[in-house]
Amino acid sequence: MSGSVERYSSIEREEKEVRAQRLRAYWRANTILIRNLLIVWAFVSLGCSILFVPLLNHIRLGGVPLGFWMAQQGSIFTFVILIFIYAIQMDKLDRKYRK
Repeated sequence: MSGSVERYSSIEREEKEVRAQRLRAYWRANTILIRNLLIVWAFVSLGCSILFVPLLNHIRLGGVPLGFWMAQQGSIFTFVILIFIYAIQMDKLDRKYRK
């Protein structure tokens, strides 16, 4: 009888360890996704809207210099797109690690 109890507790421990590993993998994937999206957002909002404006102003978008457009509208559009990308990717991660 005690052998089956020990075996059951070792199986329980293994299941808890597997769950803990899956949780760590889930959060690692989540933080990598967030990091990558923040890098894109920082590049667009800081780089394209501030640092690279003189270079982008040589390109015109609808009669408006691209650097000016990125500072006024482009970074906002990019941010909204990144929100949708995050939601879609998190849905995929949730499905993957929910099994």
